[in-house]
Amino acid sequence: MPSKENKAPYILGVIPARFASTRLMGKPLANIGGKPMIQHTFEGASKSKLLNKIIIAVDDSKVADVCKSFGATVMMTPKDVKTGSDRIAIVAKEFPRADIIVNIQGDEPFIKGMMIDQAIEPLLFDNSVHVATLAKKIISVEELTSASVPKVVFDYENFALYFSRSQIPFVRDAKDESEAIQLAEIYKHIGLYAFRRESLFRFTSLEQTDLERWEKLEQLRMLEHGFKIKVVVTEYDTFSVDTPEDLKMARRLYSKIKKKKNRNENSKES
Repeated sequence: MPSKENKAPYILGVIPARFASTRLMGKPLANIGGKPMIQHTFEGASKSKLLNKIIIAVDDSKVADVCKSFGATVMMTPKDVKTGSDRIAIVAKEFPRADIIVNIQGDEPFIKGMMIDQAIEPLLFDNSVHVATLAKKIISVEELTSASVPKVVFDYENFALYFSRSQIPFVRDAKDESEAIQLAEIYKHIGLYAFRRESLFRFTSLEQTDLERWEKLEQLRMLEHGFKIKVVVTEYDTFSVDTPEDLKMARRLYSKIKKKKNRNENSKES
């Protein structure tokens, strides 16, 4: 019989889905290509090879019913939970066997299973990692200058140094933002987190910090309290839907992806 130390960790994926978003009411149920957004997220997450189970954490019966209709496991959570991480911690308490808990944002309809696995892997091989997350190199000025796209800088071992909505690093020798992208490697943060169980509960027990309040980025609370956040650079991209304008963009992106997929399938058949 294998020892307890050698057993494979149980990995739980949780998708928080809050109905009453201030900028986009009913966001989980927003229609993208004939499916609610939360279904796109769930189907992408379901392609992960490392997750043992996926739970959608909801706060509204309408969302719960829709999620159940496409086969998802649902858990009701209170409406007044402050953050997605707090909602995930509520779910994790009901799964004491979960060693690693993955926060999969419900407003990421283009998330890929491979991205989730990339975030999980550092926790499987490095005990010094408390939390792991993703980053992708910025290639457009629009992303670089957008305050809704958080940026991240990390050290030579890929541990996060800081996250910001401003451009970091600031490339002093660049004459404009376009040249900054050419001169430096600047990364956007993709808000997918893989937590060790004890790290999730410690994080959600802490009060908000000044940096977190100023930047409106909860991961800064982790850094201020000494968490080691491993940053995995991914080649995959995603898109977060926060506003009605984002939803319009997501629908356009989905239409392009579907057309490309249809072309590829047709070319294989011919």
